[in-house]
Amino acid sequence: MARIHHITSAPEAEAAARSGEYVPQAFSADGFIHCSRAEQVAAVANAFYRGCDDLVLLEIDRERVPCRVVDENLDGGRELFPHVYGHLPMSVVVAVHALQPGADGHFELPAALRRRT
Repeated sequence: MARIHHITSAPEAEAAARSGEYVPQAFSADGFIHCSRAEQVAAVANAFYRGCDDLVLLEIDRERVPCRVVDENLDGGRELFPHVYGHLPMSVVVAVHALQPGADGHFELPAALRRRT
């Protein structure tokens, strides 16, 4: 099973679980959902979510996502990131992991995912 990951707040994930669909606030501006491969999660969290302590990581079965998923870099870099071009049904989210910074404030990939990589 190919998996991709999306960082969001716990309240947004809880609201998505209730509604059955996840659409981040930035979707209307971006037109897609930013995702990462497992090996990219910590770097993304440390670059964009420093100081946040209410985060979760959605683990998504890429093969079941009903809309386009494109690996691309829209910032001109060489590293590609998966982007989901549509609303995400929560039925394709196979797990929700807590994503808490360590005592030093840095994020790491959750232990359950580290064991798989």
